[in-house]
Amino acid sequence: MTFCKIAIPSLLFTFACLLPSRAADRRVDPTFLHRTLSTAPEKKSDITTATCHYKPLFGEGDANASAPAGIARYGEAIVDANGACAASSYPQEDQVYVVLDGAGSLKYGNETVPLPKEQYVYIPATVSHALNNASSQPLHVIVMGFRTKGFEHAQMPPRALSANIRDVPTQMVSGHPSSTLYRLLMGDVDSKRDRIAAGRVLTSLFLMEIAPNGTNFPHHHEREEEIYLVLDGHGDMVAGGGMDGVEGRHPAKAGDAYFFRLNCTVGYYSARGVKSRILAVRSWYPGMVLRDMEH
Repeated sequence: MTFCKIAIPSLLFTFACLLPSRAADRRVDPTFLHRTLSTAPEKKSDITTATCHYKPLFGEGDANASAPAGIARYGEAIVDANGACAASSYPQEDQVYVVLDGAGSLKYGNETVPLPKEQYVYIPATVSHALNNASSQPLHVIVMGFRTKGFEHAQMPPRALSANIRDVPTQMVSGHPSSTLYRLLMGDVDSKRDRIAAGRVLTSLFLMEIAPNGTNFPHHHEREEEIYLVLDGHGDMVAGGGMDGVEGRHPAKAGDAYFFRLNCTVGYYSARGVKSRILAVRSWYPGMVLRDMEH
């Protein structure tokens, strides 16, 4: 620390001054995080093998791992042709797998769950699971994990809960513009509108199909964290904003992923002439659960 002296008649005061260079070293919590699948580095994890690779985007393994609170991990698993991941299980973490590309299978306890492209599956805490790829092409899977400590225990489903995005119909959602259609993939255990109702920490997993020059309107969530992954198209991602109320826009393309802290402004504008598809997931911030809240 550097000390500064100020002279006052008949007295000389010495006090500690924090120079700008030191102040600049002080880290603050990010309001949002941006990652890109194509440039994210591979890291070792509990599922990696010689033929199974993992790219952390948010949470476990990421440089800003402490930024998400309820989200334990979010990343991409890549399984080589004729490869397999190590089996894993988590006592206090529910997971969701979503197939981005390729085809394979998931060893889920004693079950084998087929994983064609765009299949998604819910994996409750404690269930042992492992990805396998018997095909001649790589398998790309998004891995999501949610911390269940402090949440009510959920009854174990009798079988793996799995569905395909393409089999979930598009629909409009009240309060949102008609330029965006939604595929409601998974909700919490009390959900009546989603294809799968299973989440404890997860509140909503959905796909947005945004028309050219369309939007889902910038908004924020007071109790939930959220992640957007652009699957197709390009446009402007809204992440945060200024004191003047102007939304912060960031060019976004396929493969870009954004984590939004609760109360962060979030939204998307698809470019002119371009249809965009975005995979989105929301989950409770620990301690902020509100029963019967509409998602």
